[in-house]
Amino acid sequence: MSQQIRRTKIVATLGPATDAPGMLESLLEVGVDVVRLNLSHGTHDDHRKRAAAVRSVSAAIGREVGVLADLQGPKIRIERFADGAVELGAGDAFVLQCREDAPAGNAQHVGCSYLGLPGDVSPGDVLLLDDGLVALEVVRVDGTDIHTTVTVGGRLSDRKGLNRQGGGLSVDALSDKDRADIRLAAEIGADFLAVSFVRTAEDMHQARRLLQEAGGQAALVAKIERADAIPVLSSIIEASDVVMVARGDLGVEIGDAELPGLQKKIIRESLRLNRAVITATQMLQSMVEAPIPTRAEVLDVANAVIDGTDAVMLSQETAAGAHPDLAVQAMRRICLGAERQFEPQDDLQADAHQLDRSDQAIALAAVFLAARLKVRAILALTESGATAQWLSRYRFAVPIYALSPSEKARRRMLMLRDVKPIAFEHGHMDPVYSARAAVQSLFELGKLEEGDRVILTHGDHTGHGGATNTLKLLHVGERGIAESLKDL
Repeated sequence: MSQQIRRTKIVATLGPATDAPGMLESLLEVGVDVVRLNLSHGTHDDHRKRAAAVRSVSAAIGREVGVLADLQGPKIRIERFADGAVELGAGDAFVLQCREDAPAGNAQHVGCSYLGLPGDVSPGDVLLLDDGLVALEVVRVDGTDIHTTVTVGGRLSDRKGLNRQGGGLSVDALSDKDRADIRLAAEIGADFLAVSFVRTAEDMHQARRLLQEAGGQAALVAKIERADAIPVLSSIIEASDVVMVARGDLGVEIGDAELPGLQKKIIRESLRLNRAVITATQMLQSMVEAPIPTRAEVLDVANAVIDGTDAVMLSQETAAGAHPDLAVQAMRRICLGAERQFEPQDDLQADAHQLDRSDQAIALAAVFLAARLKVRAILALTESGATAQWLSRYRFAVPIYALSPSEKARRRMLMLRDVKPIAFEHGHMDPVYSARAAVQSLFELGKLEEGDRVILTHGDHTGHGGATNTLKLLHVGERGIAESLKDL
């Protein structure tokens, strides 16, 4: 019982490195909560096989694991070169040819996947290639050709990404490939669907409609990676279930100096609007090759944890890295260390929070008591997971055990900081009996001990989402029998 419980969740990307025999099982046993299928790479059959493997292995080891399908989005890329990579020098003239019949590239020109780019740029604009390693300044636009001068030279190879510094490109958020991939996400029963390069709340509404039409029930993740998204950030968050700070393209568009402050803003605003938030991209990038992270990477992960992120994500480190299991172990170790050293304090005054629903009020009352009484845990009997989500928005050191009969709800709750979802059938129980059964169940699982005090929340009418209206203080008696708490 004295072992520290990790509060921050870990998302790990699957790929060729995790296909190695035994590797997926190792990652899940080490502590991965949600796996990510990067739909930018691989075939539909690849993703079907990996999703099926996750379900099989998680069942075998007795751990529920969520599946996140991540759409490629309209990533703007240059096309291919005739003879491989080219070297561009500062001051060189270089032309982006935005037409379907553009020839294979060379050191003077290359095609572009986004044919509408000439209408989105003007002389003086800066275009960034390969995550900003090469920079071009627009000189003039001549029909479908964009004439530029290289301002930052370097090596440029096939299919590298292209961004406009400051954002402003009008390409749609969902491509034809994304529409097909949404149908795949519904088919494999993904628990989360990430939408890339979101610009407006309507992008999220459109993705939700397409997912529902395909029969999917995944929670929607808005990836914040465009400068255009920042002025309308709150509306995008409200249209989503989860938010991802996608620091790669976002850093390219807004500049690296602005990224740290903006990351904190996105986390803070997501928590304020009751949404889960993931911090992603290059968190342990050196571990693609190295067996240990750099000190700078350790501090990066720890700072995200201290800021209150629900989850941290590994991308290339696990998908294609040399040590996927060591990367997860390092992430777990850093999260535990940050949580042990720093405890964020939240304002638990009622007037500091919007209280529109009974489950919100019960959640606030529960954490207020948990912050002032020595309790082992909060137990939330929940149908949809809404109460557990409200509880997790307040940052404190008491674990939240969310007992739900819904597999879908339990998997969604895997993204919530502090929340430990547990399968529990309570739909036909009397509320008093269900409270006792919940305490007994956790006692038998080794989560509670005799003498512990716990807070339990539930609704008078079980089986209905959002109906939590009751809070109880309970004492764990002999053999895990729940008793009313008489003395504080």
